[in-house]
Amino acid sequence: MKKVTERYLSERDRSMVNAPLRTIGFIVDEMLFTDFDFLYDMYKELNIVPKDVKVFTFIEVRKRIPSLRQNQVQCKDFNWKGEMHNQNATEFLDRDFDVLVGYYEGKHEFLDAMVSQSRAKFKVGFSEADDRLYDLIISVKPTDKELFKKELVKYLTILNKIQPTLKPVGSNE
Repeated sequence: MKKVTERYLSERDRSMVNAPLRTIGFIVDEMLFTDFDFLYDMYKELNIVPKDVKVFTFIEVRKRIPSLRQNQVQCKDFNWKGEMHNQNATEFLDRDFDVLVGYYEGKHEFLDAMVSQSRAKFKVGFSEADDRLYDLIISVKPTDKELFKKELVKYLTILNKIQPTLKPVGSNE
């Protein structure tokens, strides 16, 4: 797994890191976070359209309950070399997201491998993550959703990735 991550890190194209935000993807550890509606609803704060928010999840072992979800990967989708064999995950990682958020805590060999393989232009992670993977590390707990949202919007605005919404002239809001 580490070799795959190292290879993708060395091949990363950083030329578009300053591109404005139009699309965002989230790679989420389902053991930590399952409020996907919260992530999909972030389009409002990010000033993008709902269809440009994508979420892909990782679950250690799929439960016995059948799932029709196609935006999920698990350990068995990686071979012994750390290469992924899940078509939906590969398509997700091949998308040129303007921003990708690794929504998990610390280091995680499978999720780190996915983040390193992503063709996203700008990557955001949480503290204690492998900082080589990310362009921005936010020092909040992933479980503190509201603080995360506030910090993400703040930093993406500072970096000119999103433009703050302008209130109409004469508005009392």
